[in-house]
Amino acid sequence: MVRTRRLWTGLFLSLPLTIYIVIVVAPLLVSFYYSLTDWNGFNPEYSFVGAENFLKIGRDPQFFGAIRNTVVWMVAAIFLPSLGGLAIALALNGRGFAGNIYKSLFFLPICLSLVVIGQVWIWMYHPDWGLVNTVLSGLGLDGLRQAWLANPQTALWSVIIAWSWQQMGLAMVIFLAGLTSVPKELTEAAEIDGANYWQSLRRVVIPLLGPATVVVIALAIINSLKSFDIVYVMTQGGPFHSSDTLAMFMYNESFKKYYMGYGSAIAVVLFLISLVLISFYFRQVRIMNEVYD
Repeated sequence: MVRTRRLWTGLFLSLPLTIYIVIVVAPLLVSFYYSLTDWNGFNPEYSFVGAENFLKIGRDPQFFGAIRNTVVWMVAAIFLPSLGGLAIALALNGRGFAGNIYKSLFFLPICLSLVVIGQVWIWMYHPDWGLVNTVLSGLGLDGLRQAWLANPQTALWSVIIAWSWQQMGLAMVIFLAGLTSVPKELTEAAEIDGANYWQSLRRVVIPLLGPATVVVIALAIINSLKSFDIVYVMTQGGPFHSSDTLAMFMYNESFKKYYMGYGSAIAVVLFLISLVLISFYFRQVRIMNEVYD
């Protein structure tokens, strides 16, 4: 009986495992291999260069610029969508039918692809008739009008804001799920003891949202490392590499400059960074499980 069960388990897992190996594991191993070569992406003849690509990474100022932009993006991803999603979740929690309508509206952007989000925000940032500059003119702040995506000082933050606007819906849903696990007895007891709303929120509700917060922050960090499509649509890493992230930098080196070996080395570095962060995430989840079990 046990042997039959193991046989059926193996049969059911064989197809998804094969697909995973073909789509994920095999390209990953190929990237590791090509990171040690000078392949240009289409020439069948290439040379094995060892660690030369990785040494080049250590000397490339554009790589460190992409690292800096990715770190800025990561820090912004921790605070902007998380705080915005938490505020929306607290405002709409337990609001009945009207609250459900607003929840759907705030969640709608996460259902759209980042390519669509990028196109929407390109229109909003248009220097002549975009919504952002139109609103600034309406408020009498014409001096703040500018080409947001063409200015090296504002391009990165403009893309981050567009990305964060979409991600708030995901954070909102996770925090709403976390709020359902907060016992009403605790908040009622805090009110009886004389705590106002903000004191109850700070000392009762937010500490109990610890597991939800860990999930939101972990997803924000992981998604920030994958930030490519919206950057490609809105700025393609420009102007002057001011909005380059690691993923965008890897794409430009691989498919625009045809340095596929160098681009593969950048991909390996990005993979290792992601692996470290994901390991930290699982460690925090294990700690949370031990605390709340």
